[in-house]
Amino acid sequence: MNTTSFCRRLALLVGCGLVAIGSPAQSLPGTRPLEMTGDIASNLVAGADRFLQRQTELAVRNRSHFWHLDFANPAAYEASLATNRQRLAEILGIRDPRVSPVALQVTAAPGDTGLVGRGAGFEAFAVSWPAFGDVRGEGLLLRPAGRAPVAGVVAIPDAGQTPEQLAGLAPGIAPESQFARRLAESGCQVVIPCVISRGNDRVPALSNREFLYRPAYELGRQLIGYEIQKVLAAADWLAAANGPGALPVGVMGWGEGGLLAAYSAALEPRLRAACVSGFFGSREDLWRQPVDRNVFGLLERFGDAEIAALIAPRGLVIEAARGPEFILPQRNGAPGRLVSPPLGEVRAEFARARALVAGLAPPAPFSLVESGAGAGPYGSEPTLTALLQLLAPTSALAPSGPTPTPIGPPAAPAERAARQLHELDRHSQNLLIESPFTRQKYFAQLDTKTPEKFRATVAPYRERFYRDVIGRFPDPLLPPNVQSRRLYDRTNWTGHEVVMDVFPDLIAYGILLVPKDLRPGERRPVVVCQHGLEGRAQDVVTGDLAAYHDFAARLCDRGFITFAPQNLYLFTDRFRALQRRANPLGKTLYSLIVPQHQQITDWLKTLPFVDPARIGFYGLSYGGKTAMRVPPLVTNYCLSICSADFNDWVWKNASTRSPYSYTWNSEYEIFEWDLGSTFNYAEMAALIAPRPFMVERGHFDGVAPDETVAYEFAKVRYLYEARLGLRDQCAIEWFTGPHTINGRGTFDFLHRHLNWPGPGPP
Repeated sequence: MNTTSFCRRLALLVGCGLVAIGSPAQSLPGTRPLEMTGDIASNLVAGADRFLQRQTELAVRNRSHFWHLDFANPAAYEASLATNRQRLAEILGIRDPRVSPVALQVTAAPGDTGLVGRGAGFEAFAVSWPAFGDVRGEGLLLRPAGRAPVAGVVAIPDAGQTPEQLAGLAPGIAPESQFARRLAESGCQVVIPCVISRGNDRVPALSNREFLYRPAYELGRQLIGYEIQKVLAAADWLAAANGPGALPVGVMGWGEGGLLAAYSAALEPRLRAACVSGFFGSREDLWRQPVDRNVFGLLERFGDAEIAALIAPRGLVIEAARGPEFILPQRNGAPGRLVSPPLGEVRAEFARARALVAGLAPPAPFSLVESGAGAGPYGSEPTLTALLQLLAPTSALAPSGPTPTPIGPPAAPAERAARQLHELDRHSQNLLIESPFTRQKYFAQLDTKTPEKFRATVAPYRERFYRDVIGRFPDPLLPPNVQSRRLYDRTNWTGHEVVMDVFPDLIAYGILLVPKDLRPGERRPVVVCQHGLEGRAQDVVTGDLAAYHDFAARLCDRGFITFAPQNLYLFTDRFRALQRRANPLGKTLYSLIVPQHQQITDWLKTLPFVDPARIGFYGLSYGGKTAMRVPPLVTNYCLSICSADFNDWVWKNASTRSPYSYTWNSEYEIFEWDLGSTFNYAEMAALIAPRPFMVERGHFDGVAPDETVAYEFAKVRYLYEARLGLRDQCAIEWFTGPHTINGRGTFDFLHRHLNWPGPGPP
């Protein structure tokens, strides 16, 4: 380029505000030079991780805001727990009413008594009992022989154990840890429920627990909650078995059983006492544990000390003992690990629990038993003695008897486990079938009679979507402190890397493409072009990748300004760990992505060559997921295009019948809490309305079959056209092709609704 041409070009850029006199030519006006080195996308994910770590620490410090305990008298104390107890039930997904009364049945062949074993002073029976819906608990009943029981106990094994092992009727648990047997020998009537294992009987490389967790979570339930319902139903039967109120009932568990025992006692005040072994400690590392323990919003209000406060003033025994220890590798499921709670951590959490309930008079009967300095066997004699003292103060722990004797045919724990898995899967699938009616009821307050009523009544749903589904951090956005540098200089446009602050440690990063034919003072529309899973901002600009076809650059060639944000969903487990960190805080990946887009679009609106009223969003695949979640909440976007993702999203996540379902895939972070009861894609589109909305769909896209896309989109079209009378604001383009940007109907849609002339006939 000669000197005259360069000066003419420079004058044009200055007139359009693209280059400021006296500023480095590589930076955009009003920005500092970007000097960041290395992989900025990697820095973005690392910063998000640090931000979430700090938010976890902050949640623990701020938890006291939710706890206003009234120690005036027992009734006042119970009343002061009500809100938090209700919240715990909600996040554990305990929504299905339990069967009442509970009729426990002995499982036996015709002519058989159902007796499966005898021990010192007790008999064992195979039993089942109704819990909720069509779901039954199954396990063993240990019944004192020849005398009335002194107490009832639900004894819960770990997920890797069977009821027969805990009763001493099968090998696998050391005699000193067979606490169900020891309690039965001491005169307790004991029910031992079957707990879903972490084997993989149904799906290779996906544990049974995660297989059931995934659809349940999407439908506002938890596998933990399902199993608590079984425990509580068994406790209901024990409490009524010898006449209402005649038998004090408690619960005890180890490992996963300890978790279920703690939460069961926290939720059910009728349980007289609880014993928790190999579980109690800090919950801040919940994101590292097996994903079936993932409870949305748990850490906002609850650590183990707060769970103990819900049990008080009833009795609680904490046994610091060796817990289950294993590592789940990341194959098809989520990675996870369990370690024994360190003794110092158990002591610290127990001290915190005591401090929380210190105002009770008399003091809460809490005790801490340390087995082998916290690394010894579980179910120790001091632990069982402490539990018996709470349930039956006049009874003593009996000496350990001989090994119980099995009776009858060998137990078939695998068949029982398969029945239990099938019943819970069937229950979730029934919830999925009912979910459209549940969402319809949830949206009953939406009024579409007039545009004014629609705008007024959709606003609360938008707020609920942000607060309850996406998760909203209350932190204010930082000043953007924008940095930039030139990355591309092409015939029709220049490209600039842009970095800006969002929250402490959280940045937004992307590439801004600016046409070179801008006239002085002209303001043009912007299309934000979002990549998909494991993508980079550069992928939508150059390289002609099969999924993207450089759509950001192609739109810039048509005269649009485009911005390609770098989203968080790359580096496989690194970004999925962000979702795991966020969920216990009641947050998600989009709790970070929404503020990023708010900051980006707020900044774009300040640019002198951008029309702030004409900023559209266009995303593919995971970017299509973003198209459904960000524009409802970032109203700077005047339209949204969802490409290669739109479908019956709840079905896509919760079905265990469809080969299209995420149940079978390795994307373990994809499941979102309780969408089935609240927001499918049609409901998310309602949050975008009345702004223009479009779907781009290839017939051979493996995301979903055409019929589920059409089914969900029909609801969107009905809202826009029939209810709101917006006949040109909603569109879908079907094309013969795969999971890709087609760039025909969508480009026309952008030209029309962003009011920018098309390129004309070829």
